Amino acid sequence: MKASQFLVSTLKEAPQDAEIVSHQLMIRSGMIKKLGAGIYSYMPMGLRVIRKVEAIIRQEMERAGAIELTMPLVQPAELWQETGRFEKMGPELLRIRDRHERDFVIQPTSEEVVTDIARQEIKSYKQLPKNFYQIQTKFRDERRPRFGLMRGREFIMKDAYSFDASPEKARESYATMASAYRRIFDRFGLQYRAVAADSGAIGGDLSEEFQVIAATGEDAIVFCAQSDYAANMEKAQALAPRHARAQATRPLAREATPSQTTCEEVAALLGVPLQQTVKSLIWVHEQSGESGAPAPEFFMVLLRGDHELNEVKLAKVPHFAQGQLRLAHAKEIEGLFGCGPGFLGPVGRPQGMHLLVDRDAALMSDWVCGANEAGFHLSGVNWERDLALPLPEEVYDLRNVVSGDLSPCGQGTLSIERGIEVGHIFYLGTKYSKAMNATFLDVNGKPQAMEMGCYGIGVTRLPAAAIEQNHDDKGMIWPESIAPFVLVICPIGMDRSEEVRVQAHALYEQAVELGWDVMLDDRGERPGVMFADWELIGVPHRLVVSDRSLKSGVAEYQHRRDPQATELPLGEVISFLSGKIQH
Repeated sequence: MKASQFLVSTLKEAPQDAEIVSHQLMIRSGMIKKLGAGIYSYMPMGLRVIRKVEAIIRQEMERAGAIELTMPLVQPAELWQETGRFEKMGPELLRIRDRHERDFVIQPTSEEVVTDIARQEIKSYKQLPKNFYQIQTKFRDERRPRFGLMRGREFIMKDAYSFDASPEKARESYATMASAYRRIFDRFGLQYRAVAADSGAIGGDLSEEFQVIAATGEDAIVFCAQSDYAANMEKAQALAPRHARAQATRPLAREATPSQTTCEEVAALLGVPLQQTVKSLIWVHEQSGESGAPAPEFFMVLLRGDHELNEVKLAKVPHFAQGQLRLAHAKEIEGLFGCGPGFLGPVGRPQGMHLLVDRDAALMSDWVCGANEAGFHLSGVNWERDLALPLPEEVYDLRNVVSGDLSPCGQGTLSIERGIEVGHIFYLGTKYSKAMNATFLDVNGKPQAMEMGCYGIGVTRLPAAAIEQNHDDKGMIWPESIAPFVLVICPIGMDRSEEVRVQAHALYEQAVELGWDVMLDDRGERPGVMFADWELIGVPHRLVVSDRSLKSGVAEYQHRRDPQATELPLGEVISFLSGKIQH
């Protein structure tokens, strides 16, 4: 490709709403253009990256036996109503109506549609297993779209769906996809971790996320350096403390805390470690009553003051198998306790209010908590003496793990790093096939629900994640496998020097014949402008030809990560690059 025939459109400054590096650099390099909140046009330079991502995915999906199809962006609501997700999905599901007032959705994912295809096409166990995939536009109505392609509303995703005759075969399909994903992310040339994950709204009981390691990542990744244990923060298990509960050594005392409402403020005022405080959170569980109106039930959740609640773990407590769970409002708390949320505690709580206690809090002694009275806390609180010991069924792992916790693998302690989720795989079981009556006839001629898995990769999120991991103060540094161009030839003064023009075109033609994605910058720009543009865009290999270099019989080569250029004899340029450029 020649720059004069392409669109090279760079900016010196990023717009003010571009908050993170990938968003700033993709805008500045002309890879994307904002059309609306969370909606972008993929410009020619950016689209080349996306197409390379798609090509690697297609190769590995087909190698794993998956079959490509395309499902509609606009889907009938009836399918989503069969699974109950039309109502449950919430405001992220964009619902529309046609001229006949029929309900449709803009797909955020396609479990319902692909299950409908399977129930029509697959009739016998002889047709299984099957794995269908697509690379298709999705839309999720994010409340607060931000960070460019990292959290947009419209995006491109690869989603695949496996169908099997038994749970054992379904887990084999899951393992096949897990291996394919590792090959895909290895080929992208990115540092990543595969971590155990919660299945969330998709469902199922086996799930892994693929996280690109980056300091700006939204997700916390928990891992053990002494083993291969890794999980996201939602899934990471906090082991039960090994020590027994100590005996009480302090009397129960009422302490004045006039304006101190957080554990940190109370600990500082009373001169006790933060680990000696307990935070009390009120959660509301709502289920439909006999009248159909939500019937709220209030729960007090207790954690050590220096720990944070893991809401995913809380939602899995058996009490909450049905209905909705939310934090209590300030007015509800004041109505129950007669004080604000900063002064709550389990001693003297409203009669009948359930306690849910984190494992660490259940083993504390002489602790500090709210007195259920504005301006006061209690110190020297102890289980058994001051309130009933928590029942075994009320004690759970409810907190986020912290660095230094013992690893569940038993081989070391936990560390935490940041990551960007770019892929997620799930074993779904029969969640969707039973809801939609997707059955096949087994070897005995009996109908059985198909076992399913689903597997996603954020195609347009992945380039943004790659940039977050690979950049410097000059711009992007693309891994070669997904760079828009692997080589740029920068001739200096080719509009004034016939020798430079001829030599630059000769090198360009040789590179094209070898099948390299090469860019010849024939715009006639000054060297500083050319170099700045291609350093911003992040092309891995650069070759400079000038009158000065040609007089010495050389060209100047520089990798995007090299601190300075290397002179190469003209006759050795192509063979040298052949050893550098991946094939």
